[in-house]
Amino acid sequence: MPEPTAHEIYGVKFGQNLRGVRGHYFLGADGDPHDEQMRLDYYVWVIRSPGQDIVLDVGFTAETNKRRQRDHWENPSQALARLGVDPASVPYVIISHLHYDHCGDVEPFTSARFVLQEEEMAFWTGRFGPRAEFARNIELPDIRRMLELNYEGRVQMVDGLWEVVDGVWVQKVGGHTPGMQATFVRTRKGIVVLASDSSHFFENIEQDKPFAVHTSIVDMYRGFDAMNAAATSGIVIAGHDPLIGERFPAVPGQEGHVVRVA
Repeated sequence: MPEPTAHEIYGVKFGQNLRGVRGHYFLGADGDPHDEQMRLDYYVWVIRSPGQDIVLDVGFTAETNKRRQRDHWENPSQALARLGVDPASVPYVIISHLHYDHCGDVEPFTSARFVLQEEEMAFWTGRFGPRAEFARNIELPDIRRMLELNYEGRVQMVDGLWEVVDGVWVQKVGGHTPGMQATFVRTRKGIVVLASDSSHFFENIEQDKPFAVHTSIVDMYRGFDAMNAAATSGIVIAGHDPLIGERFPAVPGQEGHVVRVA
């Protein structure tokens, strides 16, 4: 029998937010320095195996950045060229959730199917998505576009656990949003978990500190437990942590832009 597919994982940084403080990112705790400045990095992820590249999340565009005023370096689809990825050839794009910084740059992925939890779409098109505390984290044109893509037959709606290709799975974990999904990847190191916003920072999952933006703290804790249990490699990648660039080696010639995780 053929050996199971082992994938490579790369993180591609396309921008950062230099204006945040810990109070924006962590729930209150005694002694926590909530006024301390804290950088947040923006990544998209490439899951590479022979003959194909799968992309996790597509970030946001320069157009959105005009409203959001982040330190946006380049559109994620352009940043992927640093790894030789042609967005038009990508067969699957996993969308972890529908916040603006994860689902905005979809247009260059002209052949892809977008993998999304059904509950995520239901939430943002339902009763509570428009409420101010939730709506501030989305761009309405992004939601409309995902809905259009669904009607075009290009959204793979899933419910819970789903295998994208051999050795790559998504699992609904909730917490940050109702349909938040983590991605599990078989590598030569074992199973690596790409948490995306299930854990923005390593401090969230490693020190059991929930992120400040959530729909369910209980589900966030459950997600921490599920991701830690699944990561046979011992590696759970926090989605926005500047420490990514310190914990994992840069791809030669792409220092500060691309890291190899496995």
